[in-house]
Amino acid sequence: MASSHSSSPVPQGSSSDVFFKIEVDPSKHIRPVPSLPDVCPKEPTGDSHSLYVAPSLVTDQHRWTVYHSKVNLPAALNDPRLAKRESDFFTKTWGLNFVDTEVIPSFYLPQISKEHFTVYQQEISQREKIHERCKNICPPKDTFERTLLHTHDKSRTDLEQVPKIFMKPDFALDDSLTFNSVLPWSHFNTAGGKGNRDAASSKLLQEKLSHYLDIVEVNIAHQISLRSEAFFHAMTSQHELQDYLKKTSQAVKMLRDKIAQIDKVMCEGSLHILRLALTRNNCVKVYNKLKLMATVHQTQPTVQVLLSTSEFVGALDLIATTQEVLQQELQGIHSFRHLGSQLCELEKLIDKMMIAEFSTYSHSDLNRPLEDDCQVLEEERLVSLVFGLLKQRKLNFLEIYGEKMIITAKNIIKQCVINKVSQTEEIDTDVVVKILFWELWVRDILCPLKATLNIIHSVVLSVLDKNQRTRELEEISQQKNAAKDNSLDTEVAYLIHEGMFISDAFGEGELTPIAVDTTSQRNASPNSEPCSSDSVSEPECTTDSSSSKEHTSSSAIPGGVDIMVSEDMKLTDSELGKLANNIQELLYSASDICHDRAVKFLMSRAKDGFLEKLNSMEFITLSRLMETFILDTEQICGRKSMSLLGALQSQANKFVNRFHEERKTKLSLLLDNERWKQADVPAEFQDLVDSISDGKIALPEKKSGTTEERKPAEVLIVEGQQYAVVGTVLLLIRIILEYCQCVDNIPSVTTDMLTRLSDLLKYFNSRSCQLVLGAGALQVVGLKTITTKNLALSSRCLQLIVHYIPVIRAHFEARLPPKQYSMLRHFDHITKDYHDHIAEISAKLVAIMDSLFDKLLSKYEVKAPVPSACFRNICKQMTKMHEAIFDLLPEEQTQMLFLRINASYKLHLKKQLSHLNVINDGGPQNGLVTADVAFYTGNLQALKGLKDLDLNMAEIWEQKR
Repeated sequence: MASSHSSSPVPQGSSSDVFFKIEVDPSKHIRPVPSLPDVCPKEPTGDSHSLYVAPSLVTDQHRWTVYHSKVNLPAALNDPRLAKRESDFFTKTWGLNFVDTEVIPSFYLPQISKEHFTVYQQEISQREKIHERCKNICPPKDTFERTLLHTHDKSRTDLEQVPKIFMKPDFALDDSLTFNSVLPWSHFNTAGGKGNRDAASSKLLQEKLSHYLDIVEVNIAHQISLRSEAFFHAMTSQHELQDYLKKTSQAVKMLRDKIAQIDKVMCEGSLHILRLALTRNNCVKVYNKLKLMATVHQTQPTVQVLLSTSEFVGALDLIATTQEVLQQELQGIHSFRHLGSQLCELEKLIDKMMIAEFSTYSHSDLNRPLEDDCQVLEEERLVSLVFGLLKQRKLNFLEIYGEKMIITAKNIIKQCVINKVSQTEEIDTDVVVKILFWELWVRDILCPLKATLNIIHSVVLSVLDKNQRTRELEEISQQKNAAKDNSLDTEVAYLIHEGMFISDAFGEGELTPIAVDTTSQRNASPNSEPCSSDSVSEPECTTDSSSSKEHTSSSAIPGGVDIMVSEDMKLTDSELGKLANNIQELLYSASDICHDRAVKFLMSRAKDGFLEKLNSMEFITLSRLMETFILDTEQICGRKSMSLLGALQSQANKFVNRFHEERKTKLSLLLDNERWKQADVPAEFQDLVDSISDGKIALPEKKSGTTEERKPAEVLIVEGQQYAVVGTVLLLIRIILEYCQCVDNIPSVTTDMLTRLSDLLKYFNSRSCQLVLGAGALQVVGLKTITTKNLALSSRCLQLIVHYIPVIRAHFEARLPPKQYSMLRHFDHITKDYHDHIAEISAKLVAIMDSLFDKLLSKYEVKAPVPSACFRNICKQMTKMHEAIFDLLPEEQTQMLFLRINASYKLHLKKQLSHLNVINDGGPQNGLVTADVAFYTGNLQALKGLKDLDLNMAEIWEQKR
């Protein structure tokens, strides 16, 4: 083929070809020149032995040969559209728009210098020496290569004479420009006087084109001559190939004859037997299929019978099995084309029937007359309904039960109130309290509800347990199957005869043990006939689709009912767990509903202020009933409901407020009417104090029957000490015990009661101080004056209260939680206030005598007679003071008080003697003063309880300087 000088064809050979070795730039991508394909895989190398290679159908059947050529050689050589020859050999397929430009060195590549090859030269130097030594030993190669290269350069020079236009890939004479360039019209124009010259030009053009053709043909012939040996080798190989094909054809014919003989002698009879066995099995399958169709045909009547006996689970199982049989084994049966939709509608009808049945059961269960044992109503019916609803994923049945429960709770409470009111002629406080049939609420609502929910919960847990066991069995089966598959041979051999697999001819009894186990577990549909004895394949009578769904396991419900849990439950473990939690929540809701209804009943009574009108015992009775109800519901449901507890606490707070206000008002009235005179102590108050001393801090119970009337005592004896008290203090002690008893009866109000009792004690202290020390009793009661007896009696009453404050503190401390012990500091503050009040009263008594001493001793004169009138008056007032307080205060307190009074007396006498300049000098005045003091001392020590009183009268004299 002709080409330009820059794109001359270069034959490509293997690494061992030495005749066509041309140095090319390794950085360029070399693509083969589009030219006539080689008919030989190797280029001629001059070795005649290497040219002969045995033909191969595998390697040569897809190679191009000269027989694929559809045009003559000159036409192929003269076609200028085969390839682009104007560009370089390496760029001839890059297109006409390619422009060769200079490549700019990359900035990312290092500059390579001679030093980079120093290491390589050192490593290759030894090899180079060996190469040079071998080059000198080996003879020089043939000069054929140089001659060939010279010839190639000459042919390239000749091809350069051919114009470039013939080498263009888009060369086409139908293009006007190309045609005018190749054949100018001027050479064919014979008009005018230029005819001879034009004819010569045309002849010259023809010779030129012929010359170009000769050049191309010479180059093509040269290329063919280079491959002449390959052409002869191809022709020789063709004859050998034909011989090989002939021998192969004869061998194939002989093999086919032998196979036909073997088939006739050995296989034909056996295959006929297998075909008969296959036909027999097919007949058995058809027979079993017809039996299965007859069974499926009886599905609807059977479902009607099951529904008439409320066997919802059995009906649903039958429908599910039938649907699966229709989809798998009876698919495409024309007579059953509407049965699937009919079963779906029947299944929806069963869903509605189960919901209606469960609603009816819920109403009957919650409104039935109960026995003492609270057994579940129709337990088997409940279990069947729950299983059917779970099977159909109708999980809203708990909502239906909850709605029925709310209605029942309302009706029961309403009926309880109506029945109690109708049986009572007069409605009083006791009747209203007893209307709250807490135990009936627990018995009529919560007990049967818990029993029913326990059955439902057990059913759900049994299904959940079955799901988990089924999953474990499946995992074990998968592991066994995987181990068995690994042990089997992976190569499967089968024969094909007349389009049938040989395995189809075998009966199902010869299947693998796995298939046998699977089919042996299949259960027939209800009302299906047993397999006949003449059936060849007995497992065919059963349904393949039911093998994985109809396995059941029995479990027992706590009520004693045995149930069969099927494996075709569509619920997941999470859904079953959520349903179990909802069942528990429903029980909690039942408890909350009962509590809420009770709260509404209480609030309706509280609007009229009825609960606030209850006395202490009535409210305590109500509180105990409510607390018992709360504990019972907590024991049944497992959770404490806070609504009723909160309402009870709210009412308790209101009760505490009213309780405290009543006692405080009562105490205020008592104090306002108290004349601060010693009161007689009734025997019941003495008994009350004695019970406190015995550790019983509570009001004594009223004794039934007539008892002897005991006379009241003058004083109150507390642990051997006598307390002269007023009547208000006796009632205050009783009120304090009422607070303590209320705390025992209602523990939830302990902190409030402590605060209220502290307020009550503070009020008594402050109010008594205002009335006695502040002389408020003069205006309130109308006393003429506050006497020393009033003061001593008030002090003794305060001392009695102080005596009981530690007892009260211990009582509250035993009932307070540890984190609220800080509230006990109120008693410490109250004790301090009471002690301060008592000290103020003592100071007031001393102040009274101090003012008297100041008045009398300021007029004292040292003169006869002895004793003087001043000292007689002082002794008279001291005697009155002693008579007023001795029977009220203990002897120790009386002595301490008179010591303080005597100290005041000595101070005033010393001051007066100093004013009169009377000194202890033994003179007449000293003798008169000594006589008066001796008279005072004798009279004071003569008083009861003051005999051993150390008066130390020597302190009245000024010390000598």
